[in-house]
Amino acid sequence: MTGKEIRLERIINRNTGKTVIVPMDHGVSSGPITGITNLKEAMSKVAYGGANAVIVHKGIVSQGHRKRGMDMGLIIHLSGDISRGDGPDAEALVCSVEEAIRLGADAVSVHVSIGSNRKDMLPILGNVAQTATAWGMPLIARISPQDHNAGEIKHAARVGAELGADIVSVPYTGDPDSFREVVEGCHVPVIITGGHKMQSDRAILEMAHGAIRAGAAGVSIGRNVFQNEDPSGMVTTLAMIVHDGAEVEVTLGVLEANRETNRAGILYAVPC
Repeated sequence: MTGKEIRLERIINRNTGKTVIVPMDHGVSSGPITGITNLKEAMSKVAYGGANAVIVHKGIVSQGHRKRGMDMGLIIHLSGDISRGDGPDAEALVCSVEEAIRLGADAVSVHVSIGSNRKDMLPILGNVAQTATAWGMPLIARISPQDHNAGEIKHAARVGAELGADIVSVPYTGDPDSFREVVEGCHVPVIITGGHKMQSDRAILEMAHGAIRAGAAGVSIGRNVFQNEDPSGMVTTLAMIVHDGAEVEVTLGVLEANRETNRAGILYAVPC
């Protein structure tokens, strides 16, 4: 067994081969937004809910390390938006694979925008993939196509796989049939990103359910988890869909029951 395989088991459920990841790297592009102002508390909530891993930037690792409670994998994001307001075209490398190893990462991730004016983003992904392979470090490629139609998303996923990513994260196409084509056209596991804040819990869970039905290997959902009324409960219900194949109506019932428990004053224990 290689180091990469061992590390992958720290971010993927070894029994199901699937994963629930919660990105919390938004502070570079958006600042201390609601839900991640206190990273240690935010991480504890999603760990309690059963997240397989979180994604953070390098400077947050020491502040976010909880030292107690349920464990989960650590993914360090290597790229960042250096010019607020310019969108993903401004992404550049802000951390190296070697630094992520020293910080204890189980995997690294890079964000690449397809169809942007930044022509150096594909070489960045290729070079990071080469270094990550040399060190036995799993690489997640978070690929954002300029247009979110099924054809562009299918192409984006294939780009990530072709350039050496171990897992590719792309937007959901909107329905299982078209997303199945994305999965079939990519020879590495495909997970979906959460995108912008959605209007309802049902919309989030239906998106996850559709992706899993289409063969996705999991979800990577940030603000739709940590800005939820009940981040722990949302992670729990996503895990039910991803790992157990639960139906949306069942998970909505569980989520509401959790909230009723919280309203009654029996709150989640959040070890910090």
